[in-house]
Amino acid sequence: MFRPNNDYLKLRGSYLFSTVAKKQREFQEANPDKEIIRLSIGDVTQPLAPVIIDALHKAVDEMAVAETFKGYAPDLGYEFLRKAAAENDYKARGCDISPDEIFVSDGAKGDCGNIQEIFDKDCKVAVCDPVYPVYVDTNVMAGRTGVFDEVTETWSNVIYMPCTAENNFMPDFPKEVPDIIYLCFPNNPTGGVITKERLQGWVDYANKNGAVIIYDAAYEAYISEQDIPHSIYECEGARTCAIEIHSFSKNAGFTGVRLGYTVIPKDLKSGDVALHSLWARRHGTKYNGAPYIIQRAGEAVYSAEGKKQLSEQVAYYMKNAAYILNGLKSAGYEAYGGVNAPYIWLHTPDNMTSWDFFDMMLEKAGVVGTPGSGFGPSGEHYFRLTAFGSYENTVAAVERIKAM
Repeated sequence: MFRPNNDYLKLRGSYLFSTVAKKQREFQEANPDKEIIRLSIGDVTQPLAPVIIDALHKAVDEMAVAETFKGYAPDLGYEFLRKAAAENDYKARGCDISPDEIFVSDGAKGDCGNIQEIFDKDCKVAVCDPVYPVYVDTNVMAGRTGVFDEVTETWSNVIYMPCTAENNFMPDFPKEVPDIIYLCFPNNPTGGVITKERLQGWVDYANKNGAVIIYDAAYEAYISEQDIPHSIYECEGARTCAIEIHSFSKNAGFTGVRLGYTVIPKDLKSGDVALHSLWARRHGTKYNGAPYIIQRAGEAVYSAEGKKQLSEQVAYYMKNAAYILNGLKSAGYEAYGGVNAPYIWLHTPDNMTSWDFFDMMLEKAGVVGTPGSGFGPSGEHYFRLTAFGSYENTVAAVERIKAM
């Protein structure tokens, strides 16, 4: 008789954002006349930029002609996109990354979840706390996290690195040395960032201890301050200890189009085994690349007009972020983020639990956010709001929150 994977059965309840959507849907059904404003799931709302639409149309036309028709994409992705990414995201920033170290995929979420497959089941994982749930959940599915403690809401084989207001939402080096370290900057959910000097410290720590850093750079386009690195490869020695994951979802609005890439330098090795070759085999066997049409759209992101149009969209969302942050602070709330990231991290008033505050916001203001406890134990008494909405709805939501 077939049997389910017992490691999947260890997962705690449903996925965080599925729970948020379910509670919102139930409230809407019970209160059909109430208008709900969503500042919860980090889904973009601006339409695809004209330069991307043009690239999609051109690529579709190519698919209608035998001479330019494309079937399966190459395992690593089309060279035109990998070259554009290497030139603009790395060489332009002084980083030594070549096109053949870039693996194009159908999005950063899949890569964040799948990358753990190339590591041994006994590897010890360290995560920031709070953290994007996919990092921990996929390691649970892989059987790497041990036993769940119902009291502390932590896994026995996961090293949690608290990121709180006391340490400026910046993880300290763990006392127990991990094998795999997940870092995300600008951070989801706190909106925190890391300086180049501090990031260099993590690179040095990983190289010294034989650890690998999985660096999620999905929000690098939102960085506004000069001393904040856009890539971990801006740090010396990162080629021998770091994997970097990029997304086109947040900077180019590809949440419904799906495109991303992962960088694994050829210098990154465990003994004599190059992780580049392992990921290449995994990538080729379990193909999760993006089709030709989408990769041509990704190429347009790096054009002069693409950079201009997309910087305007990023500025639009950051205008929303500034409005939320300043509006909450003026109303007496303790709030963080919103400067280098499209997320605002709100401390709940009177130390309310995250889900109690969720219910209060929904019932009294008709505003949906994301409970911080869903991102990990240190997220309790915090609440995430996203800038990915219309400016009009953002203004209305802040006024509703102020009136609670």
